[in-house]
Amino acid sequence: MELWVTEYQTPALGFSCKASETLRVKQTAFQHLAVVVTEQFGKMLLLDGMVQTTEKDEFVYHEMITMIALNAHPAPENVLIIGGGDGGALREVVRHPGVSRGTLVEIDEEVAQASRDFFPNHSCSFNDPKARLIIADGIQFIKDNRNAFDVVIVDSTEPVGPARALFTAPFYESVYQALKDDGMLVVQSESPFFNEDVIKMAYSGINEFFPITKLYLAAIPTYPSGLWSFTVGSKYYDPEKPVFTGELDFKYYTPEIHQAAFELPAFVKKIITEGV
Repeated sequence: MELWVTEYQTPALGFSCKASETLRVKQTAFQHLAVVVTEQFGKMLLLDGMVQTTEKDEFVYHEMITMIALNAHPAPENVLIIGGGDGGALREVVRHPGVSRGTLVEIDEEVAQASRDFFPNHSCSFNDPKARLIIADGIQFIKDNRNAFDVVIVDSTEPVGPARALFTAPFYESVYQALKDDGMLVVQSESPFFNEDVIKMAYSGINEFFPITKLYLAAIPTYPSGLWSFTVGSKYYDPEKPVFTGELDFKYYTPEIHQAAFELPAFVKKIITEGV
């Protein structure tokens, strides 16, 4: 009997991968967690039935959610990641030469443990001397820290369950207050093909508080539609212009990709300009 894992990306569309083994299935205090081995993408982590990361294509998401802000900010010394308990974004943050401290705040300890157990290329970041892993509510953590961070990265799941509040204007206001005077915020903001409402919610919410708000794109095969968006809010620096171009052995990111990612198709431009 063949085993297939399917993520229903819309009520009319499913993304299926043939799996050879189930490594963990668990209901945590916050969500349903599963780790499977797929033939196409290697090990895959799912939360509430939605693909979060895989061994084969994770580098695209993790490089692009981190390096745009880190390379556009001239001194990204203190970086906070909300969510991203698998450690992939933290891995990219702490290897940047401009970063002196990378703090990851994850609400669900079981996600971090699954990464330790099955995704060593992600969780290697937990042992980096520049890294700090905190199991806590990221929303409260943000409220408790004012004028503390150069860059805040919100590596959240889709806006369901515990992640819903991470897409609201009050949260973006708290992040604004937690950033230094020249700080930047980056959030993952879903697929422009299937999640226009999420993009509008993130873009308009960030734009309410940040003087510079921009959207950029990356191609990630295992995420709905394969085309994924990120929204960045900046207090001062233009996120579209990289100021650090040192060699860091990337698989996807380049300075040219950095700038090209902000060149949006017409239909994506329309999503963020309507009603803003």
